Amino acid sequence: MRPIYLDHNATTPLLPGVWDAMRPLMEETYGNPSSAHAVGRKSRQALEDAREKIASLLGAHPDEVTFTSGATEANNLAVFGLVGRQPTPPTPLPSGRGETDKAPLPEGRGVGSLLEHPCVIEPLRHLESLGVAVEWLPANARGVIEWRVPDENVNLVCVMLANHETGAIQPVRDIALSLPKGARLHCDAVQAVGKIAVNFRALGATTLTASAHKFGGPKGVGVLLTKRGTHLEPRTFGGHQQSGRRPGTEPVALAVGMAAALELAVRNLDNNRTQLETLRARFWNALQSECEPVVLNGPEIGTPDVVPTTLNVSFPGCRADLLLMALDLAGVACSTGSACSSGSLLPSPVLRVMGVSDEVLRSALRFSFAPSQSVEEIDEAAACVVQCVRTMRAP
Repeated sequence: MRPIYLDHNATTPLLPGVWDAMRPLMEETYGNPSSAHAVGRKSRQALEDAREKIASLLGAHPDEVTFTSGATEANNLAVFGLVGRQPTPPTPLPSGRGETDKAPLPEGRGVGSLLEHPCVIEPLRHLESLGVAVEWLPANARGVIEWRVPDENVNLVCVMLANHETGAIQPVRDIALSLPKGARLHCDAVQAVGKIAVNFRALGATTLTASAHKFGGPKGVGVLLTKRGTHLEPRTFGGHQQSGRRPGTEPVALAVGMAAALELAVRNLDNNRTQLETLRARFWNALQSECEPVVLNGPEIGTPDVVPTTLNVSFPGCRADLLLMALDLAGVACSTGSACSSGSLLPSPVLRVMGVSDEVLRSALRFSFAPSQSVEEIDEAAACVVQCVRTMRAP
């Protein structure tokens, strides 16, 4: 039996047409885009066409687009690059212990929140270990950051656009407008790009990240958008590619696949949103009517400040890890949080910072949808969830 896949925030299947766009770059136009011969120049043209298309679709300039291996690399490059310091490995001591290099850091401090994805939180934690002061902002019960204007000593603010666990949309534009002069704003837009309208210039961020496999593109490629005139310290060295920000041979086929997927997603943005809102509301209504008590974690159904791909629900009286496994056996794929941190099945740090009770925290599951799914499929999945919850709650 083919499982009903409700984990599209973790990854998505390749959209129709994307592989067709990629195939010629692997079989025919396979040259190194840095090579001067005709085969290399043809590959370079395909790469730059993809760069221009992505820039246009995201409200950026082509020279602001840096291709990466995905969101984790892009977010690390942004956080460390904007601070202007290479993370330093421990220096061995005679005793065998390690001691972190405490070389001088740029003045100023960072601001972030525990709503962020681990690939933003962990770089910020690493900066803390090197002596950079980081202020961690709270969030409200709807999963939205509680923003307060920082003082002029802040030089880096990290705020995601859409949360990976609840779908809550953060007020990035308002934050950008309120920042003191000289502060840089990094925006992880991985769960927003391809799902809601995203315009880099309009948001006012200094840097922004996206990952192709979150909107029907191939795994292994993402982008970092960097505002013109911004100095970004590279994390790797050894080549001239991409203005030295991310040296190494660019993955032309993957970049072309990302551009093709983004074009399809943006072209169908309104229709997809309507379909997703229908599926999300239908699934939630079924759970609400058939297996109370259930708790919605995040913005209310039908509100505009949530990405409609995502529904985070708690089932008091059930353990999330056991319910996840029961649903897997029943043919429904979902998760307990982000794919980068849910392998351990630990309670969600996002819900914890939202202040939910322990019972709600430990019974939460994330369901995430695709516009290609049918109402019948969603109804079948909801029925499976209801049955598993009732079985688990039975005395």
